[in-house]
Amino acid sequence: MFASPAEASKEKGLRIAFVYTLVTIFCALFGAVYEAFSHGVYAYGMLYAFAFPLLGGVLPAILFLRHGKTLPSETSQQLWHFGISAFTVGSLFSGALEIYGTSSGLTAMYWLAGGTCLLLSVLAALLLPMKENAVKNG
Repeated sequence: MFASPAEASKEKGLRIAFVYTLVTIFCALFGAVYEAFSHGVYAYGMLYAFAFPLLGGVLPAILFLRHGKTLPSETSQQLWHFGISAFTVGSLFSGALEIYGTSSGLTAMYWLAGGTCLLLSVLAALLLPMKENAVKNG
């Protein structure tokens, strides 16, 4: 059975939305449990870590599906997933350090890596389809 590219993109978009929903729930539960055992000390990084997979994963996947758009290139998707992962892990790590009353300059690397990957993802989404079409037509 062969599916059209639009159907395959829709199926993959649903799978991405589902996985990011699970990650969002996990981060929310992890943050809640961690905060419950932190003896009343709260950290915004831990509280809001769920927002990265929700706003950067579930929301874009739903928007792509709702508007019937095909997903960007595989390279762009992988860079996007890595960027969202870096932001999520960086937020959890920063929150854990904040709860323990310490900090580290190395946490900035998560934000730098995540931002760089998201920027490269957008560039890949804009440039790679043109390059792929040129190869097909040329």
